[in-house]
Amino acid sequence: MTIQECYAALEGSYEEVLGRLYSDALVKKFVGKFLSDQSFQLLKSSLEAGNYDEAFRAAHTLKGVTQNLSFTKLYESSHQITEALRTKNYDQAIQLLPKIEADYDQTAAAIQAFQAE
Repeated sequence: MTIQECYAALEGSYEEVLGRLYSDALVKKFVGKFLSDQSFQLLKSSLEAGNYDEAFRAAHTLKGVTQNLSFTKLYESSHQITEALRTKNYDQAIQLLPKIEADYDQTAAAIQAFQAE
């Protein structure tokens, strides 16, 4: 799997991230580091524990990382949950958790497939 195929599988924009990072090597480097970021796990555990301030920080961090890496699909769902938490709409944030989890899993699977090659 190429890095471009990885971006297609995670429904991101390789052209956009390449414009931001300027080299294929940097894109690969930062995509490779994404799975070690704990923002998603912290978001999920914080929401489940009712710690909405911590959930907001985690969601906001995840949103920023996914925007910088042009992980478009995961960025959109992380943006939605960030805004729900920002406006203290906690019921909506909890309802959005399965969507962001599915998008995260799709992203992680694409990255793992890319790294396996």
